[in-house]
Amino acid sequence: MITEEKLQAYNDWLFRKSAYDMALSIIMTDKMTVAPSGGSAYRDARTAYLSGELFSIVTDPAIIELLKEMKDDPDLDGDTKRAAYLYYKDAMATMCIPKEEFIAAEELMNKSYDAWLEAKTKNDYSIFEPYLKKVIETKKKHYSYRNSDMDLYDQMLDDFEPGMNREKYDVFFNALKERLVPLIRRVEEAEQIDDSFLYQHYDIEGQKRYCADLLKYLHFDSDWGYQNETEHPFTNWVCENDCRTTTKYIENNVASAILSTVHEVGHATYEHDCDDKYDGMILSEGISSGMHESQSRLFENYLGRTVAFWEYNLPLLKKQFPEQLKDVTPEQFTAAVNVARCSLVRTEADELTYPLHILVRYEIEKGLFDGSISTEGLDQTWNEMYKKYLGVDVPSAREGILQDVHWSDGSFGYFPTYALGSAFSAQFTAKMREEIDVDEALRSGHFEICVDWLKEHIHKYGCRYDADEIMKIATGKAFDVNYYLDYLEEKYTKLYHLK
Repeated sequence: MITEEKLQAYNDWLFRKSAYDMALSIIMTDKMTVAPSGGSAYRDARTAYLSGELFSIVTDPAIIELLKEMKDDPDLDGDTKRAAYLYYKDAMATMCIPKEEFIAAEELMNKSYDAWLEAKTKNDYSIFEPYLKKVIETKKKHYSYRNSDMDLYDQMLDDFEPGMNREKYDVFFNALKERLVPLIRRVEEAEQIDDSFLYQHYDIEGQKRYCADLLKYLHFDSDWGYQNETEHPFTNWVCENDCRTTTKYIENNVASAILSTVHEVGHATYEHDCDDKYDGMILSEGISSGMHESQSRLFENYLGRTVAFWEYNLPLLKKQFPEQLKDVTPEQFTAAVNVARCSLVRTEADELTYPLHILVRYEIEKGLFDGSISTEGLDQTWNEMYKKYLGVDVPSAREGILQDVHWSDGSFGYFPTYALGSAFSAQFTAKMREEIDVDEALRSGHFEICVDWLKEHIHKYGCRYDADEIMKIATGKAFDVNYYLDYLEEKYTKLYHLK
């Protein structure tokens, strides 16, 4: 029986754990934004030490026993039982790793990030390769401690998207290849859309002034959110009502920082709009990486690339760049930000070709963990796969193997959730458009109408339910990839006037 005394012990544990989580989150955000590189070694060692202290809190035998009791108690309320189950699951995946190895791995991940950033800056994969190799070896060793019957890479996929494995992802990606590759070829053969005006010189200070207006439009409130700059945009939820998003400004690509900002605010809004009763609990987090990406991709693509969105926002952008955009209409701007063109960089990719970028990473990850692909020469393997799937020649490691940060911290199994999340959001958007006038909300400056719908049907639940349950709660149906494929076929057939 769970007594008041036990519940108090549980709440005291949550407080201690959350204090370390918050501190480490702030340090990580600082490291990836404004922290001087000269202090990396000192910070990395002490960050690893703090992670070890958190390890001890999470794996405290008395707490693990209490969590086990709580998750199995039939008389405990559903919210608390669900939280206890998730904490217990995380603890079991952590406690099997010896503490000294855990701390060493944390320091390795920090050094690996530093090496990745240096390698990308110097356009030299050989700087990062030894660290990537060590990260992979460390991940293999840590997963071996779990003594799971599941395949190694399947375990990684399941960690980021519970219930997913290679078999399911193979079916998913095969469906995408079957219908999207022919569509991409038809688009390539069609009359191309002029998007050259997006790639003129756009002063970065002007971009920042516009993005300040954009954040207001998106209802990203400075009371709970803050945007910074980084090499690879990300969102970090420091604590309740303190969310840090980042973007990257490019002088000759005005759409990049804009769409990145909308994407990251999608992540931020998801967790901010979770029910207040879950504050300080694991339930206030997103369900899975796929569900989190569904919200950021929904903001970026299903809302941010529509004519209605730009009917409101283009005049604001023109105030900053009247010469570059003086003759551009909302329809022309929307067409330009939806141009489909096989390209090098995932974060700059259009909706149609984007899944192929994810497919490359998925195929490489499978090879890295079944032994068929090595980190040595991986830059060349990358280039060959980009030629195979996207038909492009990769001119540099910076635009190739080094473009994404995620492998530096061992986030293997994460990339497929970008494509899955894009597919989730198609089904959510279809239902939202059935129930509210999305376009009128966007063009009239009432973005909050869309946010309110998402909050009521998805965000408020946090991770109280799993992804399958949320999909049924929000749309009344199980997940169906055809919503995504139908959406892309309809959109690009119309945009490129395909027969």
